[in-house]
Amino acid sequence: MSQRAIELVVGIFVLAGIIVLGMMSVRLGGLNLLPSNYYNVTAKFTTVSGLRQGASIEMAGVNVGRVQSITLSGGDAMVTLQLDNSIKLSKDSIASIRTKGVLGEKYIRLSMGGSSSVIKPGGKIRETEPPIDIEKLIGDFIFGKVK
Repeated sequence: MSQRAIELVVGIFVLAGIIVLGMMSVRLGGLNLLPSNYYNVTAKFTTVSGLRQGASIEMAGVNVGRVQSITLSGGDAMVTLQLDNSIKLSKDSIASIRTKGVLGEKYIRLSMGGSSSVIKPGGKIRETEPPIDIEKLIGDFIFGKVK
């Protein structure tokens, strides 16, 4: 094999490696570069302690979206949820912040309500449940405040 052919093969190999690395970075980062089949709704929580942008949103244990942004609105946290178009939330749905495992990452669990009317894109989930404060529970237990 000539020197030029070896350089060409090595160059193609390096280029392919860079492309694969870029694709993995985009995929693991949760970035959507292509037009998506998602819509946004918001939910207001009294606290979102430990919830991060990009966290998963689950319904019945199935991933149906991700947290797009978390901002402060007055004294509360406003969370923008990016949901798959196939998910139609009823107006009385509940958004709860939960923890995967004992000390795992936070995610949002959606519970479907019984209403026949749905939340439109850009709408708001009215019923929310903040995360359970494990540190407060342990402190209350240790100092005998739990009845």
